[in-house]
Amino acid sequence: MTECFDCDNCKESLYGRKYIQMDNGPYCIPCYDAHFANTCDECKELIGHDCRELYYEDRHYHEHCFRCFRCDRSLADEPFTCQGEELLCNDCYCSEFSSKCIACEKTVMPGSRKLEYNGQTWHEHCFICSSCQQPIGSRSFIPDKNDYYCVPCYESKFAPRCTRCKKTLTKGGVTYRDEPWHKECFVCTGCKTPLAGQQFTSQDDNPYCIKCFGNLYAKKCSACTKPITGFGGGKYVSFEDRHWHHNCFNCARCNTSLVGKGFIPDNNEILCRDCSGDL
Repeated sequence: MTECFDCDNCKESLYGRKYIQMDNGPYCIPCYDAHFANTCDECKELIGHDCRELYYEDRHYHEHCFRCFRCDRSLADEPFTCQGEELLCNDCYCSEFSSKCIACEKTVMPGSRKLEYNGQTWHEHCFICSSCQQPIGSRSFIPDKNDYYCVPCYESKFAPRCTRCKKTLTKGGVTYRDEPWHKECFVCTGCKTPLAGQQFTSQDDNPYCIKCFGNLYAKKCSACTKPITGFGGGKYVSFEDRHWHHNCFNCARCNTSLVGKGFIPDNNEILCRDCSGDL
C-alpha cells in the first residue's frame, strides 16, 4: 500500500509535484504562496517562492521592486539610504541632500573629507590658496573677499613690511613718518635702545632717544653744560651764541633768577643790575 504524501493544506497528492517542506509538513506551491509568501511593499503583490525577496525594516520587496525612488535604479546590490518613506541610491541622496563643493560644484559625498566656512563647503583637495594654489587643509588661512590665502602667501602679498628689516609685520608695530616698523626694529639711531612707547625725536629723519639727541645735537647750557632739549616742557634763554636752561639763567654773584629781567653780561658771566652796579 502506497504511503500518503499530500499537501498539508489542500490535501492533494504531492507525488510528481514541486513542494516546499515546512516545519508542520509539506505544502504544494500554490498553498505555500497563499499562506506563507509576503506581500511586496511596493507593488502589493505576493512575493512568490521562486522570486528573490528583499527585506528592509519590516518591509518586503520583489527584487525588481526594490528601486531608487528618484532614478528608478535597482537597489538590490547597491548601497542606499532611506529618507522618510523613500529609498534613495547614494547618487540621488547626495545630489538632493548633500552639500556641493563651491569650487568644483560636485557633490561632497558623505564621509569624505571636507572643509566648511561661512556657510560654504569644499572638498578638502579643492580648498586651495588663491596665490600658491596648494591645498590649505587644516592650516590657518585668511579670507580676502572671495579669495582665501595661506598665511605665508597672505603676508607676502598684503602684509606691510618693516622699513628697517623688510620683513612682514604680522602683529603689532610702530608707525613713524607713515612707515611701518617692528617694535624691536624701531630703535635709537645712536644707542639702539627700543623707542616704542618712549619719548624720542629725530634728526635728518633718523629717530633718536632724548639722551642721544641731547648729547649729539642739542644746545648746551652755558651754566650747567647739560643739553637743552626742550622736552618735558623745558624752556631756555638764548643770548648771542650762548644758551641757558630757565632754572640755570641766574646772576653769577647772587644767584637770583634773571628770567624776564634785565641783566648785564660780564665776560663769561651774567649779572643782575644790582650786582653789576657793585663792580
